[in-house]
Amino acid sequence: MKLTLQPGLRHAGTLEVLPSMTVSNVSAELKAFADMPPVFATAMMVAFIEATCIECIADHLEEGEHSVGSHINVSHTAATPPGMSVLAEVTLTSVERRMLTFKVEAFDDVGLIGQGSHQRAVIDIDRFNAKIADKAKGSSR
Repeated sequence: MKLTLQPGLRHAGTLEVLPSMTVSNVSAELKAFADMPPVFATAMMVAFIEATCIECIADHLEEGEHSVGSHINVSHTAATPPGMSVLAEVTLTSVERRMLTFKVEAFDDVGLIGQGSHQRAVIDIDRFNAKIADKAKGSSR
């Protein structure tokens, strides 16, 4: 991690909500969602927030480093129909060794739709991939 990875970093991203991002379209394998209302899925909001956090810190990691999500505590308080834009605003609030904590908020064209916190762990990509490969070899399922 570079010395510039410090609390106070901020980033914002925007996204147009497409029909493919609605609850009923989250996954064909998850049949329970098939008859849900066509609004921005919480899973997609969380993914967008995570992507915005990744973008926030990208220039502050060394080559060979990345980050993985380790905890998310986010409310999703308002529905957003397809066609509206969503804005995610994230602020890095804490850096403790390799653990990063963010304050996160999401807004649609009308107002606040979600807020909370998100933690990411900075990883060494090669070491992480090696551990995953070892885990896959030892899978008992």
